[in-house]
Amino acid sequence: MLNNWLDWHRGTLAVKCAGLSEEQLRERSTPPSSMSLLGLVRHMAHVERVWFRRILAGEDVPLLYGKDVNRDADFDDLESASAEEAFATWQAEIERARAVSARVPLDAVGKRQRHGQDCSHRWILVHMIEEYARHNGHADLLRERIDGATGE
Repeated sequence: MLNNWLDWHRGTLAVKCAGLSEEQLRERSTPPSSMSLLGLVRHMAHVERVWFRRILAGEDVPLLYGKDVNRDADFDDLESASAEEAFATWQAEIERARAVSARVPLDAVGKRQRHGQDCSHRWILVHMIEEYARHNGHADLLRERIDGATGE
């Protein structure tokens, strides 16, 4: 059930971005926020990587998009960002996250801590559902601002 809800939310973000031009995907919300649909896709690629690969599996993979230098690089640094690359990276991270998730029991504790706390696989799945749900709300508002589209 947790994996199905997570996949539903992943798909919802994809729907919110569907059919838009690269320029529309870059369109920011309202100042001072730097949030955009493209930024959300990049952010979620980063989040997938951190929670599943770095924390749950203990992989030593670098942060995406220069987030080690600028915490908000996934949202801020869009001028030269490619939507095609961002969506491909996001989908690749989702596939890797699914693979990690499939081989780890729900009650297993991640191989790394997050801010000094152990996190179980189950907790990570619930957190990811919450993360997508929150950002899908942002995506809904961004999409409505761009072209008036609303809904699930």
